[in-house]
Amino acid sequence: MADPQAPVITVDGPGGAGKGTITQMLARQLGWHLLDSGALYRLTALAALRRGVSLEDVDRLVEVAAALDVAFEPTAPGEPVRVFLEGEDVTSEVRTEACGDNASQVAVIQPVRDALLQRQRDFQQAPGLVADGRDMGTVVFPEADTKIFLTASAEVRAERRYRQLKDAGVDVNIETLLEEIRARDERDMNRSAAPLRPAEDAQVIDSTGLSIEEVLDRVMAAAGQT
Repeated sequence: MADPQAPVITVDGPGGAGKGTITQMLARQLGWHLLDSGALYRLTALAALRRGVSLEDVDRLVEVAAALDVAFEPTAPGEPVRVFLEGEDVTSEVRTEACGDNASQVAVIQPVRDALLQRQRDFQQAPGLVADGRDMGTVVFPEADTKIFLTASAEVRAERRYRQLKDAGVDVNIETLLEEIRARDERDMNRSAAPLRPAEDAQVIDSTGLSIEEVLDRVMAAAGQT
């Protein structure tokens, strides 16, 4: 059960803007819970494919989403959140580009979004929650105490993702990554279900020319936590 009195900070924005790093740092510094909402769509897609469920089979996708057994575990600075599906560490698998593309397909299906909505809201627990996603401030936590929309140029986001994948030993082409990021942005901003956009009362922070420490300082100031 959610605790409606627990404070919430939402951090929305496109992939590669630095949301994952910022929300981990913020949650760790405040000692709050963390929700990586984007991973829920990736986990739904992964769980469905593992069970032989087509990403076009809406009814069965809803069943998978409703019964999703997931847990998040904070890690050291600079490392991704550890993600567990049915007790198995699937952190690396859910971060692949293929899984991200599958998640983007799942995320436009309204019945699946509905099935995951309450699961996300149940993460609101004392002493507080930092929620990372794309519609946290507009749909999932519209009454959140602080709403941040973190963005960056597509070129910078592609470069960040390129370095991340290279460091992980993945052979990748930066031009291909840039094309994929632009295509995903276009799809996410124009989808009928909760399109990617800042909440009306969100503070927009462009991280293009900022260090991660500068971004954290701005988010902390917006949340009144300086």
